[in-house]
Amino acid sequence: QVQLVESGGGLVQAGGSLRLSCVASGTIFSINSMGWYRQAPGKQRELVADITKDGNTGTADSVKGRFTISRDNAKNTVSLQMNNLKPEDTGVYYCRAVGNYFSNRAVLTPFDSWGQGTQVTVSS
Repeated sequence: QVQLVESGGGLVQAGGSLRLSCVASGTIFSINSMGWYRQAPGKQRELVADITKDGNTGTADSVKGRFTISRDNAKNTVSLQMNNLKPEDTGVYYCRAVGNYFSNRAVLTPFDSWGQGTQVTVSS
């Protein structure tokens, strides 16, 4: 199994910044993509940004120019730098990783794992 642990959420005023981090652990062979999703109260979970192992990124229009995703392949980490935060950015932010790992029988197995989520609250 592959576990993801997020950190860095919190309460910030509008216009402020936060940096989220996520580390993947386990018998990982490769991580093809890593990303950040968020879910606001009463709304569906949505993609914020993702990044491939080659560094290709995708970012939601609502956060372009304010949020930047990055990853460290050697450390199996992904980060999200969030600047100029707005109240509508409030929600639970989840890390996701997709790739392959070695099962307990040493069989290469695909995985699609999520973190437990970290709360981001932006006050006006």
